[in-house]
Amino acid sequence: MKKRRNIVVEKLLVEDYAAEGKSLARVDGKVIFIEDAVPGDIVDVRLHKNKKDWAEGNAIHFHKHSSDRVIPFCEHFGICGGCQWQMLPYEKQLQYKQKQVEDNLKRIGKISLPGLLPIVGATNTRLYRNKMEYTFGNKRFILQQDLNDPLVSSLQNVAGFHAKGIFDKVVDIRKCHLQAEPTNLLRLAVKQFAIDNGYSFYDIRNHLGFLRTMQVRICRTGEILVNIVFGDDDADKRKRLLDHILMAFPSIKTLLYTINTKMNDSMYDLLPQVYYGDGYVTEKLEEFSFRIGPKSFFQTNTEQAERLYQVTRNFAELTGKENVYDLYCGTGSIGIFLSKQAKKIVGIETVKEAVADAKENALLNKIEHAHFFAGDVVDICNENFVSEHGRPDVVITDPPRAGMHEKLVRKLSEMRAPVVVYVSCNPATQARDLNFLNDIYEVTAIQPVDMFPHTHHIENVVQLKLRK
Repeated sequence: MKKRRNIVVEKLLVEDYAAEGKSLARVDGKVIFIEDAVPGDIVDVRLHKNKKDWAEGNAIHFHKHSSDRVIPFCEHFGICGGCQWQMLPYEKQLQYKQKQVEDNLKRIGKISLPGLLPIVGATNTRLYRNKMEYTFGNKRFILQQDLNDPLVSSLQNVAGFHAKGIFDKVVDIRKCHLQAEPTNLLRLAVKQFAIDNGYSFYDIRNHLGFLRTMQVRICRTGEILVNIVFGDDDADKRKRLLDHILMAFPSIKTLLYTINTKMNDSMYDLLPQVYYGDGYVTEKLEEFSFRIGPKSFFQTNTEQAERLYQVTRNFAELTGKENVYDLYCGTGSIGIFLSKQAKKIVGIETVKEAVADAKENALLNKIEHAHFFAGDVVDICNENFVSEHGRPDVVITDPPRAGMHEKLVRKLSEMRAPVVVYVSCNPATQARDLNFLNDIYEVTAIQPVDMFPHTHHIENVVQLKLRK
């Protein structure tokens, strides 16, 4: 194949799943990574990257669909980008996710591995999210079928999610299947009230507009938290909207608002204001309770988080005598979940607000042997700290997608805890880190857990033990 722009490769048989939602085919030994296709499809592919040994592209025409395909249950599938795999039956999704973990650990890790335990699938594959974030925008993403509809305009106020790959246009969502009601009713009510009262929706290009985003959190306890984010500070308009929402949805336990005049939507440096309620909701994992505010981190699939933490606890092999270091502890959920089987929990997290939440959660659960510290683990875990709090018998590490910093990998090698449990949301960076630790630790157990059905995301838990 020659390197040229807009090259289209015709009638490719999609052979297998690769990673990150892509499938693959081969042409004369060259691997073609394909988006929007599944194994068994026969497709034409337009390439947007074309290297010597590999290429990437999008399926633009289907000659034949895979027999594995099913009809997506959401009318917005393929447009909002939220669920990439609704066209695959769930058992196939689990099969490909298991393969993704195994391929990453072998290809990137390049270390000796035990067999993978069967992936822990989700019981509920819809309505599984406890948190959703919606966007209000003044530019609507137009569907092909709506191009000639006089009632549909690209300059309409809409509420939903950003269109896949387009930052300034919003898909007008009628019904999302990821979170239980009243999530859709809430979003539509806010949208309609704003339209009826002439409120402006946010223009992300020009950074103007009143109604910006909304966070909805629904706990398994039944408690509901809503945080509406405004692009400017108009107290009268804000009060009218918030009072309307409280009257229409009396089940809301906490209603907050946030003023965001920044260029981005990040919440870390903003201060949500309590309009009604306590400012938080309470979630439960087994018998443990967790207070969650609008800026708290908490796993967004409560049911699967419980299973993920159960796997982590089993891999820790606690007897009640262990000193457990919980790195990247966030709001302390894993450490608290393990606390009844441990002698002491030492949690470390760089985000000060998360550490404050962790301390509150420990008090809420009457756990006196859990201690949480704010700062970089590489700086905190010096000899004085270890002397004061004891050497770890077990280390739990749950880093972000980028994996552990190289300095932390070296620190783990220095600590030499007999057991390390590595919880990861990115098996590729996890595999890299396992390779770095291979001289000192051996991998003794691997357990994938599916937290996000209908997406290509996967969590993986690995148990490591000191080499003898």
